[in-house]
Amino acid sequence: MASSDSVTTCLSPAVHYVICELGFEKKDIYDINNIVSENGEVCWQAITEHVCYLESDQSVDYIKSIRALGPVCESVNLHFKSLTKEKFAVQYALWFHWTNYAELFLEVFDVLQYAQSTEVALGLMKLTSCLERALGDVHLLIGKDCPFLLRDLLASEQLAVVFGQVVMDVLRIFVGSPCGLNLRNVLWHGFASPQEIPAKYCAMLLFLTAGLGQLLQTYLLQTKYVLVHRPYVTFIRLEDLDAFPDLNHETLSVAEELLQVSNFVLRTMLPFWMAALTAFKQSRYADCVILLLPQLEAGLRLLFTTTNKCPNRLLTAESSAFYTTFDEMLTKYLDNEEINQLPSVLEEPAMEFLWDFLNHQEGPRIRDHLSHGEINLKAFPREIANQLMAFAITLLRRFSNEDMVAFKEHLIIKPLMNCASCYRSRFHPISRLKKQVLECMKSICLWHELPSVSEEHIQTVEGLEGNTEASTLVLKMAEIHSQLQQYLPCNFCSADDPMNTVATERLLLELCDRHICTLYSPRPVLEVVVVLRKISTQCHQVSEQVIASIKSRYQQWTEKTLRSRQRHNYLRMLNSIKFLSPVLQLILVLITLELVNVHLVCKKNPSDYHQYLKFLKSVLQYTENLVTYTSPEKNKWDETIQLTNKALLKIRKFSDRKLTLLQSAT
Repeated sequence: MASSDSVTTCLSPAVHYVICELGFEKKDIYDINNIVSENGEVCWQAITEHVCYLESDQSVDYIKSIRALGPVCESVNLHFKSLTKEKFAVQYALWFHWTNYAELFLEVFDVLQYAQSTEVALGLMKLTSCLERALGDVHLLIGKDCPFLLRDLLASEQLAVVFGQVVMDVLRIFVGSPCGLNLRNVLWHGFASPQEIPAKYCAMLLFLTAGLGQLLQTYLLQTKYVLVHRPYVTFIRLEDLDAFPDLNHETLSVAEELLQVSNFVLRTMLPFWMAALTAFKQSRYADCVILLLPQLEAGLRLLFTTTNKCPNRLLTAESSAFYTTFDEMLTKYLDNEEINQLPSVLEEPAMEFLWDFLNHQEGPRIRDHLSHGEINLKAFPREIANQLMAFAITLLRRFSNEDMVAFKEHLIIKPLMNCASCYRSRFHPISRLKKQVLECMKSICLWHELPSVSEEHIQTVEGLEGNTEASTLVLKMAEIHSQLQQYLPCNFCSADDPMNTVATERLLLELCDRHICTLYSPRPVLEVVVVLRKISTQCHQVSEQVIASIKSRYQQWTEKTLRSRQRHNYLRMLNSIKFLSPVLQLILVLITLELVNVHLVCKKNPSDYHQYLKFLKSVLQYTENLVTYTSPEKNKWDETIQLTNKALLKIRKFSDRKLTLLQSAT
């Protein structure tokens, strides 16, 4: 890996000039009283008159506009420095309420008083994400779908209607356009070092946010609209994220030492890393992750450009080209269709972790949610910060100088390295299916604990006496299970009762523990997994409905509140679950065996693949019908017998033709 000491900036010459020099060329001094009134009212004309447009198409001339607005930003910055926090709050606090996080903007004001570069950059990242979220809420006043990208949001007609086109042009000069300062992107993607972000631009965005609040109030008064804030994204089941042990002070101290010797850290970015560690120690977990994510991206970009021999992509791209970001670095192929070498260097566990935390739709997608202002920063979970920091420490160690044996064998670092090396995806569809199967099986296991009436009562129901259909279905399932026997692990012998929930659960646990490659899964694999997941979901729904119905009906039975027809229906239900439990178990075993062999689907020819999908969808149709028949509204328990009989015949027929994936594996 190339030495990180040799990199002095990640801004291309043109971008460096725009951010660090262009806005300082004009030395004019503007009277702040012409820009803002004594009570804090923003005079937009004093700002918009500096926006320049190209003669050719009347689009914004970003270079001239940045140059012209430079002195205005300086005046605003000096104005804020002259105010006490109390005076600032009196004049401006009211105008930040539309963002749904007014306290943040008061914090940014505090930061500007000291102008510590790392804190200014952090404040700017938080400000831009919060501003984007608030602008999205405004967009939804008159629009339906909010654009995902900030640049599209700022270019929307809806915001131009509310604030005015020239005001939106001002905003796009600072954020949202690669032709402008593009402050949000160069910071969130880890291109700008702390000293490369002028504090006056942070001050100006703080000022503009207050001005937007004033314009919005006027619009709301005129239209009688009410601004509604979308709820924040919340992270549920945080235990799913638990891959690394809890970090303690000793581990963080070792991490500080690693920062000084790791090639993963760009020297110019070291203050960000140190600030992230400090934030973690101070329990400021949102700040920690906001600081850490861009540095993970910067370090991986250095590794990416080195391994793929494209050093020019380390720098910010010009407005005519794409940046090299997480999205590009985690793909299988480069834009020239050559194989991306980064995955082979990082290795599969690290790639799986990155995909889990950043990309997979069912994962936390932490960078997207944070950078777009979708997370409540005041209640950011420690668990996520702990996992990302622990992962970052493993990368610091892996890409340190090889002679750092002390770190390699350090008792503090070794457990983290072990966890990193055996990481498996938790949020890929394949991983989610495994979890679904096991949760469904746990639900089915609860059936044995449910209260029930005696067998004698069941046999008294007219039409059930001598009924052998349920027993016949169980025999058919046993035959199919016998066919599957040769494909099961050797420790699951034929002597095991195939309908025993304990044995089935043990089998599913073993199958789900098998490693299945998830990285860059081909489309046919994903298509099959989608259907298998739907089948599992329906099975779980059936189980939950059965549990709820049995509990409810048994209580009514004991309280003698069931009418005659309801009593008969209840007893029919109890008769039906004799085969429903085994059939659900059989389906779970089948789909899990198919999952274990899912990559073999790529070897099927188009015709066989079509037939295979058709078969899976027929199983899905059966489970969907089961959900309907076992619902409290339908209660068609007798009909489930005929339904199950047809489904078992289809499964047996397809299995006899040896078209399943598990049969292809032999």
